[in-house]
Amino acid sequence: MRKVTIFGILGFITLAILLVLSKFFPSDVQYKTVRISSVTIRAEVADTELKRNIGLMARQNLPSNEGMLFIFGNEGYPGIWMMNMSFPIDIVWIGKDYKITSIVEGAVPCENTCPVHYPQNKSMYVLEVTSGFVAKNKIKVGDNVRIS
Repeated sequence: MRKVTIFGILGFITLAILLVLSKFFPSDVQYKTVRISSVTIRAEVADTELKRNIGLMARQNLPSNEGMLFIFGNEGYPGIWMMNMSFPIDIVWIGKDYKITSIVEGAVPCENTCPVHYPQNKSMYVLEVTSGFVAKNKIKVGDNVRIS
C-alpha cells in the first residue's frame, strides 16, 4: 500500500482545480520558435501563472520537434516538477542572456512525492522537450538559444 502525504493530496487537488479552470477559461495558445545550434523547436508558450502550473500535465506525448517554453518575468531559480505527467522529458533552463544555464535529462513522471528540479544558475526561461532530445542533438550548458 502506498503512503500518501498531505502534500501529495494537496498538490493533486490544486492541479485538478487548475485543469478544470483551464477548460472553463481557455486562453489563446501561442507558439514561439526556439533555435538551439542547428535545431529548431516549435514551443507552446507558458507565460502566465496558470499556464506554467499546468504545463504539460495530462498530455499523452510530445512530438520530437515540439516543446513548451516557460517564460518568467524575472531571472531566478524556477523549479520544475513532473506531477501528473505521462512521459519523461528533458528540461533546459535558459538565462536572460539566451544561453543554456542548466539541463536535466530524462526527468520522469511522479505520483505522490515529486522531486522539484532546479537550475544550477539563474534562468529566465525553461524549455521542456521530449526525453532524449538533448543527447540526440548534443545540446549542452553554454549553448546559445534564439527565441522568436
